[in-house]
Amino acid sequence: MRFGLKMLNIGTWRKLWVALAETERELGIDITEEQINEMRAHVDDIDYDVVRIREKECRHDVMAHVYEFGTKCPSAKGIIHLGATSCFVTDNADVILMTEALKIVRQKLILVIRNLRNFAMDNRKVTCLRLYSFSTSSTYDCWKESYTLASGFSRRFGGA
Repeated sequence: MRFGLKMLNIGTWRKLWVALAETERELGIDITEEQINEMRAHVDDIDYDVVRIREKECRHDVMAHVYEFGTKCPSAKGIIHLGATSCFVTDNADVILMTEALKIVRQKLILVIRNLRNFAMDNRKVTCLRLYSFSTSSTYDCWKESYTLASGFSRRFGGA
């Protein structure tokens, strides 16, 4: 799982470098469309053996990936990461991945709310017994508890 996330992160770094080059070109920096196309063509072509060796030499994960990406894109070698800090790719990639993860969490939460609603509707005539530690028990409507929980999720998380 961790290695898969790292691969996804590195792919995001490369997409950010392509976006950076496109934006710098739009701003008038001498970057050709061929260089950008070469970068696009190798976004998913990562040689982790080269990265590992280079990272041992330079002790910098981002620069090791810049080097390796440059071996795949020789004409774009000089413009990869141009004018950016390492935090440009690491921080922006993290934000992108967190945003995508939150979309997944939101979809799963919507499913939980739907299931709670359905459970409440199916059990609206069921009465349950609530037990307390060291005290008396009480009865409650099962559907009301489920409905209250679903409503709370919905209110707290944007009316899903």
